[in-house]
Amino acid sequence: MRHPPPRRAARPNPRHSAAPSDGGRPEPAPRDGALWLHGLHPVAAALANPARRLKRLLVTEEAGAALAARLPQPWRIAPERVERARFASFLPEDSVHQGAALLAEPLPNLPLDRALAHGAGPVLVLDQVTDPRNVGAILRSAAAFGAAALVMQDRHAPPETGALARAASGALEIVPVVREVNLSRALDALKKAGLWVVGLDGAAPTTLAQAGLAGRRVALVLGAEGEGMRRLTRENCDELARLPISPEMESLNVSAAAAVALYELGRR
Repeated sequence: MRHPPPRRAARPNPRHSAAPSDGGRPEPAPRDGALWLHGLHPVAAALANPARRLKRLLVTEEAGAALAARLPQPWRIAPERVERARFASFLPEDSVHQGAALLAEPLPNLPLDRALAHGAGPVLVLDQVTDPRNVGAILRSAAAFGAAALVMQDRHAPPETGALARAASGALEIVPVVREVNLSRALDALKKAGLWVVGLDGAAPTTLAQAGLAGRRVALVLGAEGEGMRRLTRENCDELARLPISPEMESLNVSAAAAVALYELGRR
């Protein structure tokens, strides 16, 4: 008696494979330099910024309601409703997205003269500050204390990323960012525009409060943690000043130093 051959397990058809648990496919990697902004503050600020070119907006039901409370609809782009699990397919694992992600193009790099016209406040200059979260936190303080612009070197500074925008908490859309090839030439341009260039240096003989900056518009230069400003940058400053911190503490995180210095400048 013949027995029928054993039945082989059916091979899965890739066209009918199970979809992700949220019912959506993984998002493809952004192209043409686009980036995913995530978190309620960065997304709401980008939606409100006419200079930001938008591509896609993904929100959970709760995040959509929260965004609508911050920024009344209609928005410049229609939202796509997704489940929270969807964000794991295209955002880094540690992203605090709060159920909102916006695919957008990077902001255009503004010329220095246009950025200076953005306001009458101080200008921050970063010399090789490379941590995107530090740069984001500095932008947040710059927006809070009325800084007109943030100037960075093009090569030795982080690109615009979702992590940087998340740390900036919306300030990336408020404070103009200028990327310069040569930081020394940028400092010369700031001087010609009438700004007094002050380098923040822990070894400076006078404090920022003692520097006699009343009535002057200041460009405040901050260097990388540990190394500080480079020699040519330091030599191109009009003067150096320090923050009066306790001798038990060698230095402050660069983003904390920026916040304290901007507060001091504003207190004048």
